[in-house]
Amino acid sequence: MIAPSAADGLSRNQPHEMTLRNLRLALSVCLLTGTFFATRFGLLADEAALYPPPNFPDVSGWGRNIQRTMRLLATSTPEKRNTVRILFYGQSITEQKWANLVEEDLRRRFPHANLLIENRALAGFASQMLVKTAETDLYSFQPDLLIFHVYGAHDKYEDIIRRRRERTTAEILMQNDHVNKPADLTEETDPAKLPPAGKHWDAFMNHNWLPSLAKKYGCELCDQRALWKAYLTENKLEPKALLRDGVHLNPHGEWFMAQCVNAYLRYDPKLGPSRAEDCVKTYQVGQDLRWTDGKLRFDFEGNRLDVICGPGQAAPAIVRIDGRKPSEWPELYGFTRAVTKPEGKWPVKWPILAPIGSQQPLLVEDWSLAVAKDRQSDKLFSFTLTGSKTGADGIGRNDARFVSDSGRIVLETNDWNASYALSLAGITPVPETFIVKWKVEPRFVDEFVSPGVANPAIETTVTLAQGLPNTRHTLEISGSDLTPIAALRVYRPPFRSN
Repeated sequence: MIAPSAADGLSRNQPHEMTLRNLRLALSVCLLTGTFFATRFGLLADEAALYPPPNFPDVSGWGRNIQRTMRLLATSTPEKRNTVRILFYGQSITEQKWANLVEEDLRRRFPHANLLIENRALAGFASQMLVKTAETDLYSFQPDLLIFHVYGAHDKYEDIIRRRRERTTAEILMQNDHVNKPADLTEETDPAKLPPAGKHWDAFMNHNWLPSLAKKYGCELCDQRALWKAYLTENKLEPKALLRDGVHLNPHGEWFMAQCVNAYLRYDPKLGPSRAEDCVKTYQVGQDLRWTDGKLRFDFEGNRLDVICGPGQAAPAIVRIDGRKPSEWPELYGFTRAVTKPEGKWPVKWPILAPIGSQQPLLVEDWSLAVAKDRQSDKLFSFTLTGSKTGADGIGRNDARFVSDSGRIVLETNDWNASYALSLAGITPVPETFIVKWKVEPRFVDEFVSPGVANPAIETTVTLAQGLPNTRHTLEISGSDLTPIAALRVYRPPFRSN
């Protein structure tokens, strides 16, 4: 169980809320026995025929806030295969087979789309932990659609959604919680009777907080909780009929959750465009933009800029944004997950540190942290830090804030997660020594060089910059009208960071 803390948004004088929050957070912890691999096995095609079919209500309004993604999917043709990036993010529930079933359904329904789908869920990580790992997992992927579910602190849940709106143009499909106990079937659903400090924490989250967030941030809310209630009642089933333990889904539950999510993934021009259509704009060279004296100048507002490559090759073209090389923008460097590789039941995909900070501009390099466990505790460590370009960069302990000699790495005491991350991989006790590794990745190019267009039906893109301040900028590319740039695409998140 993850113990609540002040960081969870809890008040110590709210015992009822704390107790119910503990129960909710307990659901967030992955049941280690069999969870990681058991969810990887597929559902036989004829097995679904054994389950009562869903009888969903009128779905004509479903999918209203994800219509850009669905338009790209639905309008893909053999001659123009739109690329659509989809990210699943959450905990052990999101790791389960239902996500694969959703992917299979999308590929079946939209065979001409160029679908790029990843599942970066982290079992056992509640919202107060995912808000940290999102720094490496969510914003760097830049999906067109995020499919998201997590248990945990309500304020940290909002932080994840808000930052997604500040840093990306992704549409968001939020899932509320499925039913896992009989009491859920008769819970209070009136938002006015479900305050944060009340005694009905799950009901507050599902019928007050999540709907209000979806409305505030323009997300699509998959109300699978209501659909589960109706399905169980109609078919005279107990919640356990769809579960393999107190919270995780059995094959019937995986199939039904996929049915719920798929019902929202629909294209309907009658719904009108979603707000994301205004956040991603494409400008054609020769129509909207033109080369002048060997330069392509473009004023834009946003935090990401892509080139859509045309046919042919040419000499490298120099890129400048606001008169600076993209490599001179500190915001355009990013960290990968900081993980280790001791042998355990499962690979350690859970970060040992998250997030990692910096006080000085980064270099594109690999980092290595040699960690030694304190003899008195599994939660105290000493370490030595080395960068592949920076070199030896300091020594420290996890119970004190660490700023490396170069200032390129900052580690806060409350961002260490070694014991818990290792335990989720089945590694106990903590090894006496282990190595944590991560990279600094460039999210920019200083020169545009086309990789070549291998398939004219699929756009070939090069990201010039990702992670700029979400304000007005001026791009200047020095090349010629032979430089194979067919268009520029600008991404402008709907919110600006404070």
